[in-house]
Amino acid sequence: MSHISSTKEIPAHGDVPRHIAIIMDGNGRWAKRRRLPRIAGHRRGVESVRAAVTGCAERGVQFLTLFAFSSENWRRPAEEVALLMQLFTMALSNEVDKLHRNGVRLKVVGDLARFDPNIRRLVDQGERLTADNKRLTLTIAANYGGRWDILQAMNRLLRDNPAATEVREEMLAPYFAMSYAPEPDLFIRTGGEQRISNFLLWQLAYSELYFTERLWPDFDAAALDEAITSYRARERRFGRTSEQLEKSRRAEVA
Repeated sequence: MSHISSTKEIPAHGDVPRHIAIIMDGNGRWAKRRRLPRIAGHRRGVESVRAAVTGCAERGVQFLTLFAFSSENWRRPAEEVALLMQLFTMALSNEVDKLHRNGVRLKVVGDLARFDPNIRRLVDQGERLTADNKRLTLTIAANYGGRWDILQAMNRLLRDNPAATEVREEMLAPYFAMSYAPEPDLFIRTGGEQRISNFLLWQLAYSELYFTERLWPDFDAAALDEAITSYRARERRFGRTSEQLEKSRRAEVA
């Protein structure tokens, strides 16, 4: 399935974001404030993932993308990385059946070659089991980076088109890791930082950005509603003027 690029055409959009992408920041700080080990914050963060999946499905969001582990996160202490891999394995083992029962399709994007074979096996099983579900597509970005995505897309395109002398946007689009999803309407980052941090660099071109001080383990249904309310207040012009947008609205009503 192909999706409209926001730099080429004006995509359809409504009061509820079709696609929400989230950087789940603040697990470690949440734990530190409670004098707990950092992994306790990550474990609590899994509960917020469950709440976000449920909340998005109930509100009619069709795609939810979560930045779980970046290509730069390997720089963290080895002990924390190992614990995160254990947590990822447990989540894949324990959560996929629940996702399937609730009509959620699971996708995992990123350079998975670096992961343990057992994680790759669980990812493959989860994607296969949930492949036909339609209620919500949950994408987990793991060992993912926006620059990696652009480079791998370009390299794959050139392998398939060795005689190409120029590359157009519509040629490159099918090679992105998330070519199955529309561009995010709303990007959320918790934890107070105001950076994109190498996440979906291509796809966030016209996304509405929402930053909150709330730490990820505290991000609940009310926090999701606050983000969506902020989104609804935005004027999504896609290069047009406010006057053009108002004229378009009047034409739709008429």
